[in-house]
Amino acid sequence: MRKLLLVFTLACLTTSGTRAANAPVANRGPLQPNAFNPLPLGSVMPKGWLLEQLRLQAQGLSGHLDEFWADLGPQSAWLGGSGEGWERGPYFLDGLVPLAYLTKDAALLAKVKKWMDWVLLHQQPDGAIGPVKNLDWWPNYVMLKALMQYQEASGDARVIPLMEKYFAYQARHMDERPLKEWAIFRWHDEVLSVLWLYNRNGDRALLDLARKLHAQGHDWEAQFADFKTRERVTRAASNLSTHGVNNAMAMKAAAVWWLITGEKGDRASLYQMFDALDRYHGQPSGIFSADEHYAGRDPSQGTELCAVMEAMFSLETDMAILGDAAFGDRLEKIAYNALPATLSADLWAHQYDQQANQVMCSISNRRWATNGPESNIFGLEPNYGCCTANMHQGWPKLAASLWMATVDGGLAAVAYGPSEVTATVRGGSVATIEEQTGYPFREAVSLAVKLHGTVRFPLALRIPGWAGAASVTVNGAPVAGVKAGEFLRIEREWKDGDRVELRFPMEVRTSTWFNNSIAVERGPLVYSLKIGESWHKIKQTGPAADWEVYPTTPWNYALLKGAFQATEKSIARQPYTADAAPVEIAAKARRLPQWTLVDDSPGILPVSPVTTKRAEETVTLVPYGAAKLRITAFPWIE
Repeated sequence: MRKLLLVFTLACLTTSGTRAANAPVANRGPLQPNAFNPLPLGSVMPKGWLLEQLRLQAQGLSGHLDEFWADLGPQSAWLGGSGEGWERGPYFLDGLVPLAYLTKDAALLAKVKKWMDWVLLHQQPDGAIGPVKNLDWWPNYVMLKALMQYQEASGDARVIPLMEKYFAYQARHMDERPLKEWAIFRWHDEVLSVLWLYNRNGDRALLDLARKLHAQGHDWEAQFADFKTRERVTRAASNLSTHGVNNAMAMKAAAVWWLITGEKGDRASLYQMFDALDRYHGQPSGIFSADEHYAGRDPSQGTELCAVMEAMFSLETDMAILGDAAFGDRLEKIAYNALPATLSADLWAHQYDQQANQVMCSISNRRWATNGPESNIFGLEPNYGCCTANMHQGWPKLAASLWMATVDGGLAAVAYGPSEVTATVRGGSVATIEEQTGYPFREAVSLAVKLHGTVRFPLALRIPGWAGAASVTVNGAPVAGVKAGEFLRIEREWKDGDRVELRFPMEVRTSTWFNNSIAVERGPLVYSLKIGESWHKIKQTGPAADWEVYPTTPWNYALLKGAFQATEKSIARQPYTADAAPVEIAAKARRLPQWTLVDDSPGILPVSPVTTKRAEETVTLVPYGAAKLRITAFPWIE
């Protein structure tokens, strides 16, 4: 089997003529230092198939939603109108800003400027931002995230003064108007913005505001120190602490709070949370079930698209703060599987809930914890419109986070994908690293090295936890100390022509899930049964449509363990379709007739090992994200 070849191109230039915006901003004392410092938006640019995903977004729902969806239309209260004035405008901007700057799309950049200009020009004299009718702190959390990204990419000098006035306003009013509802459970998302500003102006009053947000917020650490919600939640038992998106956002809460406290217990709490979510609600795609609330480990339960997006952003934040290579593994697993799985190929439609075992997308009363019958169809706003407004941030923020800065003037590859990073490194020089790859579909990544002069700085390379036989060479010479699940640090004087090659063997492997089922994995990808898809349009709303999807081939198979053969095919512009999947795995299987549909979803997964008298067949597995209908957690036969 071919190995994963990773060759880095280092183009180091002098500081003359280079944007200072490429320099990362480190944490000020008394904050704890990050393990890695995020790079300003625009420092990392997507390439190859990843750039094509962003271009498809720009051409699809993300780029046109405001043109026909009333909640983001010209009457939005976030544009001065009388329409929706809560979270949907901020959600839209949180993804639109990075999408516009990473695609350099002139039309999207103009849209960003229109929205940002309104916010920046209409701050109230007392410091409040946004629609006057909005008295909820929560939507402002999201707009602040959008403003931060906009300032980094554009350098707009109006952003920091606006944030300073707003945080002073909030500090004056939080006692009389304490956090409520969603704001209580999402306090950490605003603390990120507070600390971002503190690192730029040094105002200690901001740290007091961060502590007040924490004091009025939900105690996530206590919830997971004694985690009690171990089964699917009923509607009667559901509350905002069991809400999937709240939990996905909270996957960074302990890490963010640790920056202020420095307490080991805060760091440990984050791992307790991951362990509990995996143990009681984990799914093969790396995300946990929550349809809309915790739903257990049954692979026919769902996960909301907003939870996927927010889990990715949490992991990107966790990686920067704590630097654990395992966060990169999980980020890639969710991003390269769960994210594309819930989007149509043209990115004009999405699901509210995806299922690991999903053999029909139809309007039906499934076994959701609390969601409605439209939740797994593909459409404009199935079940509820929050994901419609929020779906845009996934691919752009992933692309922007593939590379980060080390605290000692180097660069770190924290996740892999086709990209180019340009950033200030040790001594004030600027390094450009272009990463050409078909990863995660291919086992080879190649970059050419060009240097003007020589520069000494460290390069930190994440070795995936699944790559047990990984190896690294510099200019053909092996590097010692390569360990799966850790960062490899290479510090040297980089010169023209240097090449770094990483080899990550991608063997087919299996993992164990609900009722002793197995999932098939290779590299960062999970593989699912390829099922024939018949798409039926059920509604048209402007240029967007709602779709049901029905199977045209059998789905109820049990796999024979160990009989797998991977084959690579060409990478299409949109690799996430079943028919154009860049990798297929042939597997031996037998039909399991006793496993049938229940409410348009697979019935309860039979406990493995199973028996059947059906004849052996060869079935095709494709990447999870490419299979809009799929079986992912399989029964198996000895």
